Amino acid sequence: MLRLLLLLLLVWVAVTVVGVIVEGLFWLAVVGLVFFVATAVLGASRRR
Repeated sequence: MLRLLLLLLLVWVAVTVVGVIVEGLFWLAVVGLVFFVATAVLGASRRR
């Protein structure tokens, strides 16, 4: 489970970086950031 969460976090970081680099894809950066935070919160709540 931890590996899956780490993989998802890496994917969301990559999506966010692509969204920031490509000018017309700012919405992709926002979506990537939202999913990153949601995955981090979900992972933190499941570890407890």
